[in-house]
Amino acid sequence: MQKLIECVPNFSEGCDSEIIGQITAAIESVEGISLLNVDPGASTNRTVVTFAGSPEATVEAAFRGFEKAAELIDMRKHKGAHPRMGATDVCPFIPVSGVSWEEAIACANQLGKRVGDELKIPVYLYEKAARGEARSNLSVIRAGEYEGFFEKIKEVAWKPDFGPAVFNEKSGATAIGAREFLVAYNVNLNTRAVRRANSVAFDVRENGRVKTDDGTPQGKPVLDANGEPVRVPGKLKHVKAIGWYVEEYGIAQVSMNLTNLEETPLHAAFDACEEAASKRGMRVTGSEVVGMLPKKCLTEAGRYYLRKQKWSEGVAEEELIAIAIRSMGLSELKPFDPKEKIIEIKMEAVAKKSLLKLNLRQFCNETLSDSPAPGGGSVAALMGALGVSLAGMVANLSAGKRGWDDKLDYFSGWAVKAQQLKDELLFLVDEDTAAFNKVMEAFGLPKESAEEKGARATAIQEANRYAAEIPLRVMETASKTYRILGEMAENGNPASISDVGVGLLGSRACIQGAAMNVQINLASLKDEKMKTALHEKLQRITVESELEFERIHQIVVRKLG
Repeated sequence: MQKLIECVPNFSEGCDSEIIGQITAAIESVEGISLLNVDPGASTNRTVVTFAGSPEATVEAAFRGFEKAAELIDMRKHKGAHPRMGATDVCPFIPVSGVSWEEAIACANQLGKRVGDELKIPVYLYEKAARGEARSNLSVIRAGEYEGFFEKIKEVAWKPDFGPAVFNEKSGATAIGAREFLVAYNVNLNTRAVRRANSVAFDVRENGRVKTDDGTPQGKPVLDANGEPVRVPGKLKHVKAIGWYVEEYGIAQVSMNLTNLEETPLHAAFDACEEAASKRGMRVTGSEVVGMLPKKCLTEAGRYYLRKQKWSEGVAEEELIAIAIRSMGLSELKPFDPKEKIIEIKMEAVAKKSLLKLNLRQFCNETLSDSPAPGGGSVAALMGALGVSLAGMVANLSAGKRGWDDKLDYFSGWAVKAQQLKDELLFLVDEDTAAFNKVMEAFGLPKESAEEKGARATAIQEANRYAAEIPLRVMETASKTYRILGEMAENGNPASISDVGVGLLGSRACIQGAAMNVQINLASLKDEKMKTALHEKLQRITVESELEFERIHQIVVRKLG
């Protein structure tokens, strides 16, 4: 899975478009960064910028944003409705895909150190990056705001995590952290009554409602031993919710913030609202996502609704997303465009040219042309993707076979694994070409001085190492297909045994072809220790591949008769 992390710095300027433009241009100047949203507010005098990329690129882009904001924004002149303490007031890192909390926290620490050391701005780590519970809450750190920090920073308890313990008059202080992804999600009801929408909101939100003596909102609140109202918790953890009326649509909604998508995913919030509304004689008619969200929110929802339908979950992620959109009515009020609403898909849309965007004829034409890329490595990865796709097809056909209902979970599980392997191999189609291009770029580096020659030689070796590792990864990934093919050969729909056979041949061809690409790149490596390690891995996968191929091929031949 590609590592992707989101960063959402808030800058204390919401009126001057030229300053905002210079800050966002500094962020966008980092290769591999996608600027997803810029949301300025005049009354708050604050702009929320959202961008994403790899952890390394995102830290660099965030620093450049900090640097430009420190240059252009003078907090001594700043006024606005939103609480603030610095030119870059807060900067959270939010894992989107393939990034652990440890990596996200490391990003916060790397950025904090650079901001403190190079820009001389006091930095406080917050939420998951905080070094103690006392500083985890942003509002506690920001208390007193810019004006109060001149004295606050002198207290021992408020010594910054990074940077000087002296307040920066021009740039103020900042909070850098790592937090959960927050999704703003509204569920539509077939009522205009805010009170009725609130009743559903109270049913589902974690904070629930105040307990009354007669169980009605009009009853007398029940108090605990300390005289505090007793609350009846709602159904969903990590959910804040209220009911409101939307004039634009003429309906009431349950407006929610989902702050932990692992424990309470989007589809769980939708179903909880649907259940609560039904008990109160109402109906959920659809829903809407405000802002953007990670792809897994919808792929998980798609799988959930397929399970409810007792159907195989092993479908392409595009279909999973479409099922989720239909099931939760995400296009009821306005069209839900995955290219604009899903972070990873929006990034792919603005990314560099991808072979995966070509149709079959265009891909073949590009391969056949006099350009050396795409070459054998990319074609091998594509053969592997086709091989595992056939394995997944047999799993899906078997899952849907009449009379095999008791085997649904078994075949669906294999189909899901096939989809995952297919997606990784398709990613490697592009990555192999990118690796080849890195080699060409390294050879094109200047070589006039001794220093340039040394840097060029190092770059060439690093590029050759990467060019060998990518086809090796293709081999490793494709070899996992054998297990699926073996299961389908033994237990799948007998009418599809020839498809298993073709998938088997495609997977073997992928592994053998990728092995050739590993070998040709190993020949250029000078690091003998690394060369030996990669060659041993190559040999092991090749031997295991041949053994598995022969085992499954015998089953296919026997069943073909």
